[in-house]
Amino acid sequence: MSAELTEDQIRADVMYRLLRKNCWGAKYLPVDTLVNWIGKQVKRDGKRVTRIIDDLHKEAYLLMHKRGETVSLNPARSKEITQFVERNIR
Repeated sequence: MSAELTEDQIRADVMYRLLRKNCWGAKYLPVDTLVNWIGKQVKRDGKRVTRIIDDLHKEAYLLMHKRGETVSLNPARSKEITQFVERNIR
């Protein structure tokens, strides 16, 4: 069953999942895996999640590795990321 989540809630969920896996800097997670996990809970499946991941990368919250196939959190913005997740997590 898909829920209607706001953009900020999806952003927080993406970053929270990476935080739980401790994916900072050189430790990364495949984008496809992240999209599949979150796409099951969000309407319009993976297209919306993929767009949000791209936006987070453009805003320098996420770092892309291996030609954009993997992603990790930006350690230079760790304080901002943790504050954002704490504010917006369900």
